[in-house]
Amino acid sequence: MFFQIACAALVLCACGGGSQPSVQGFDDVVASRRSIRDYDASRSISQEEVMELIKCAQEAPSWANQQPSKYYVAMTPEKVAAVKELVGDGNKRNTAGAPVMIVSTYIKGRSGFFRSNPANEIGDGWGAYDNGLSNAYFILKARERGFDTLIMGMRDSDALRNLFAIPDDECIMAVISLGYRASDPNRPDRKSVNEVVKFF
Repeated sequence: MFFQIACAALVLCACGGGSQPSVQGFDDVVASRRSIRDYDASRSISQEEVMELIKCAQEAPSWANQQPSKYYVAMTPEKVAAVKELVGDGNKRNTAGAPVMIVSTYIKGRSGFFRSNPANEIGDGWGAYDNGLSNAYFILKARERGFDTLIMGMRDSDALRNLFAIPDDECIMAVISLGYRASDPNRPDRKSVNEVVKFF
């Protein structure tokens, strides 16, 4: 009898039959990620937790391992409020409860270049590509940790550059809000796979 009870307990543990696992599978992370526009203002995120996300973003591939992405993290109430003033009225409302705001940049003239010359017609577009890859790693790791994000392209880049003393050789790409969702948004429909792929 003891042996049967022990076996049943092991099966329940293996299937997650009691508590929710602390680490989700990749498919669950992707399926549950949303662009969140309603944050729980009562919940905070630590600098150590943000550093964990940045370290994951550093694992993203980049052109010739240039690693051009940089992150400027606003965590004090004053800096967070200042960034929210620079993303437009709609995004300011959307991120009202987010405790962290992050400016994502990339160093120009690195990705997509060989001996200081563009390697192909895309040129510095490769820097934006690499930054997008890093940001994707960041937001997926954030979701795995139970956090939520919104990537914003509407922003006052000149004012952000002044606010964080961002060097001129960096291109300001996006602002990312980081926090905990206060509600679950609907999942927008995706195109069918057949609309976006061709096999030869």
